[in-house]
Amino acid sequence: MARQQIVQASVLNIDYYPRESHLITFRDPWSFPTLFHPACNHLVRQHMDDLAQKIVAICVSLGEYPAIRYYSPQNPSHEASVLCSHLARFVQTQLDQYAKYNTDFPPPSPRPRGLLVIMDRALDLFAPLLHEFTYQAMVHDLLPLTEGDKICYKSGVSQAQPGKDQEISEKDKIWVKYRHLHMKDLLDELVKDFNAFKAQNPQFADSDAPATINSIKDMLAGLPKFQEGKEAYSLHLSMTQDAMNVFQETRLADVASVEQSLATGLDEDYKKPKNMADQIVRLLDDDAIQFPDRLRLIIQYLLYRGGLLPADTQKLLRHARLPTQDAEVIHNLELLGAHITRQPKDSRPAARYQFGKKETQAPVDESGLSRFDPALKVVLEELSRGTLDQITFPFTKPHLDAADGLMGQDNVSQASLRTAKPTWARTRPSNSEPRQRILVFMAGGATYSESRACYEASDSLNKDIFLATSHMLTPSLYLRQVGDLSVDRRRLDLPPDRPKPRAPDHLFEKEMPPPPPKSPARTEPRSQPPLAGMQNLRVNDSSTSSRPANGQMPQASPSYNAKLSKGKDKEGEKKKKHYFFGSKK
Repeated sequence: MARQQIVQASVLNIDYYPRESHLITFRDPWSFPTLFHPACNHLVRQHMDDLAQKIVAICVSLGEYPAIRYYSPQNPSHEASVLCSHLARFVQTQLDQYAKYNTDFPPPSPRPRGLLVIMDRALDLFAPLLHEFTYQAMVHDLLPLTEGDKICYKSGVSQAQPGKDQEISEKDKIWVKYRHLHMKDLLDELVKDFNAFKAQNPQFADSDAPATINSIKDMLAGLPKFQEGKEAYSLHLSMTQDAMNVFQETRLADVASVEQSLATGLDEDYKKPKNMADQIVRLLDDDAIQFPDRLRLIIQYLLYRGGLLPADTQKLLRHARLPTQDAEVIHNLELLGAHITRQPKDSRPAARYQFGKKETQAPVDESGLSRFDPALKVVLEELSRGTLDQITFPFTKPHLDAADGLMGQDNVSQASLRTAKPTWARTRPSNSEPRQRILVFMAGGATYSESRACYEASDSLNKDIFLATSHMLTPSLYLRQVGDLSVDRRRLDLPPDRPKPRAPDHLFEKEMPPPPPKSPARTEPRSQPPLAGMQNLRVNDSSTSSRPANGQMPQASPSYNAKLSKGKDKEGEKKKKHYFFGSKK
């Protein structure tokens, strides 16, 4: 019956969480240990299949049947180096199957064919460690934000007024406008906007003029909007001030200057840095530098040098006065492809970062603490110019997708791949033309600096670039997850190791059978009294004693009669001996 009443059924591909307009997460922080922990190798295949299903769901939601490229590191030293290639083939297989069984996919569109780029956390080991001073990345690094279904910050904490959690979301226009702005410009912009906001609401300004009915009406009409704007500005001014207080108290300006030289391989004058070891040791001995920042400095120095002698690493740890478990964090980076140790006679040259270097001359308006660009931004720029190395980023179907995947030229529309006209002579697309979509998936978690890079590349390259990842990484979370790569798997509390969820017990309880119906009481016929026999009964009459059938009484034996008379004599004697009332007369 139900099948006959259903007209049409369709599957919604929504197995993901849009966090921002160009940022998608799966809310799966366990993806990192599943992919990189040595004891989870047998879980990787199923996990990749789950990731592929979610990536395909995003492509279907966007209406894209993209060409796929993936990161393939050259001369890898870690076991997870094949992660991207396997995941790309999983996605390609599932996309092909979906297109096979859904003839209307992809839908007709004037956009150029999209592109999916799959990479993992090993692509950029510096990005999760550096101090980023744009608004969004800085507050997630320095302030105690609570993250779950919502992102909240407790502002206005004081003895007089307890703080309350305020949500930070896409509905907050101030947050959306300024989240990628550098902190050195943010405070001035916030103050300027707040003054403009007060000027737009003069009825709420302090004034000595007497209140009139019309002014009160205007105040009441604008009160909700004014209150909402006031709370938003109060939140962001509080967050900005708190972040700058941490910045000054922990001497992050000195730390960040060294970090930028380590990550880019160039100093502030864009020359080869000198005396980096002395600068590192001086910061490690400074009591104002927090212990997590010291660990981040040591790891970045190891990445910069391409590994150190184990004795030199121990010296740095002693200078930093770090606990012994932090040494595990350093050694676990080898599982992500980092070179941590170097032998005394190792002739291998110091490793140089493949991506992230800028030109030798800095732009005029650039801050000295933001010289580093994430590797993802460099990849997107080379991808747009059509110069991205096809060995490091090969196609899953090079014989079919290579022509469409060269992004320096506008490729054909995905609506008709056979009848489209050649577009090799086109110039840079104008803003009025439909923009091509690029979906970037970062396995193992992405950083807020990489999210910012996607937004900036979208504007500069005139493309719609979306970043998808399992979860968002902060430096503290990244260090904790890297440290967990050497602990017992049972302590990780991975979802596959948990007891399988089951329905409540009451769903399995069988219903009690209904009681049997009560049968009507049977009326049994009453037994008739023996009237005929009772007619012969007489009271105190010897004739009422039962008689034998022949009518003769049985005769007692002589011995029995003697005993009976003897017993009566004894009873008579006993009665004579009883003295009533205790006296004898």
